[in-house]
Amino acid sequence: MKKLLSLLMLLASMIFLPSPAQADPEDIAAASRSVVRVVLVAREGERVFFVGHGSGVMIAPDKVLTNAHVIEPVREDQSIVIGIIPSQGRKSYGGKLLSFSPANDLAVIQLQNGRLPPATIYSAKPADGASVVAIGYPASVDRAQGLQINDLITPMAPVKTPGVISGGRTSREMDTLLHTAPIASGNSGGPLVDPCGRVVGINSFGSLSDGNDAEFGFAVSAREVMQFARNANIRPRMTSSPCRSAAELSREEEKRRNAELQRQAEIDRTANAEKQQARQNAERQADTEIMMSRENHMALAALLLALATLSAGAGGILFERGKRNPAIAATGGALFLLIGAAIAFVTRPGLAEREDRIAAILAENAPAQNNLAQSFNGKNICKLNTERSRITVSELPQIELQWDDSGCINERTQYGREGARWSRIFVPNSEQTVSVNSFDPQKGEYRTERYLLGIDAMGSARSIRRRYANKACTTDADKLTELEDMQKALRQALPAHPNEVLVYECQSASD
Repeated sequence: MKKLLSLLMLLASMIFLPSPAQADPEDIAAASRSVVRVVLVAREGERVFFVGHGSGVMIAPDKVLTNAHVIEPVREDQSIVIGIIPSQGRKSYGGKLLSFSPANDLAVIQLQNGRLPPATIYSAKPADGASVVAIGYPASVDRAQGLQINDLITPMAPVKTPGVISGGRTSREMDTLLHTAPIASGNSGGPLVDPCGRVVGINSFGSLSDGNDAEFGFAVSAREVMQFARNANIRPRMTSSPCRSAAELSREEEKRRNAELQRQAEIDRTANAEKQQARQNAERQADTEIMMSRENHMALAALLLALATLSAGAGGILFERGKRNPAIAATGGALFLLIGAAIAFVTRPGLAEREDRIAAILAENAPAQNNLAQSFNGKNICKLNTERSRITVSELPQIELQWDDSGCINERTQYGREGARWSRIFVPNSEQTVSVNSFDPQKGEYRTERYLLGIDAMGSARSIRRRYANKACTTDADKLTELEDMQKALRQALPAHPNEVLVYECQSASD
């Protein structure tokens, strides 16, 4: 009974243990593009013998990283040929041993022709318990599927098995990572990747139990890989940025947008309250000024009327006394004063002028409006905001951006208008990456979204891109419409979420 209770408590504790973050399938699929099968074949006359196979990962567009023990037979027998079988497409490639290091069980094979998407190495140390995925070609799966030699030299998707880091161990005089991702014979040389698809190690060997395949795997650490690459004069892609899930980034961006909306709403409420108060003050001032002006006009009219009456009376008296000319002058003066009184009365401010007076007071008392909106025309320095970015393959802390209000970037590339933003989708011929770059000239925000695509998806994107011939900056309305149509079609062909998001905040280089 006590044993049963202990077992139940153990199971309960396992249930409530926090689980590691799960890998994003799109990132693992992107990492799989860089994984290859390394096949060793020997010839004897007309006969071809299958010697063995392992896995590898592209450390550069034309270089494969694998285990030294995978290609050890090549050093012993010059008749053995290396074949590199990618995970996608229809082509296979020949390989030649370039660098060999049995001390840390690493080797590099040079592709004799062709290029494949290179992987990115995560240069920081993964934490214990972190999620990982082993990618490769285990022979046990090949046997279970009944694959023949012709199948093994045909491009096919690698096997992906998840696990967690169980700690760093030093073995065979090299730094290794112990993990629980299931591996078998044939996984050797394949990558161990984090949830963002960055290489954290190269699977090398496993712990055996009762003669079966490994229960735990050992991977040569990224630290060993980077040192080996430096010694071989190879500069692989590297990043030290922590892996963030797309869902986490979306949640944080949504929180940021909500916070901005709340701040703007508070600013608007304060501005509206200030406007209402200014309006009330202007109304009181206008009413006071109008009343005072009316009273002044009325007083002036009464004064002029009184003077006109006196002048008319004086003219009558002078006329009776026979003083004709002075009498005419006095009478003319009375008439002039009477007209002045009428004008003063008629021109007194009316209530209809109230709104105009209020508007004038508001304009007079309005604070000086400083032009706070920064102009990003010209050269800008844009710095990466790591808190708002999801960095998986890039290390670009800042970029220079030449902006023009017509949507011309760096005086050579035309962007298309999308609401407040301007964007351009780049579909290169030399790599399997589509980049959506956009700029918001109101906020000075530059954004890059990268999609790491497979061969078929990349082919579709290139087909759409070819519809747009003009590559230079333009203000031609028809060409801009053509660009916008092309970009709409490209967006529909892209996955729902990018593999990488880089957000840059720009400042004018003249500041």
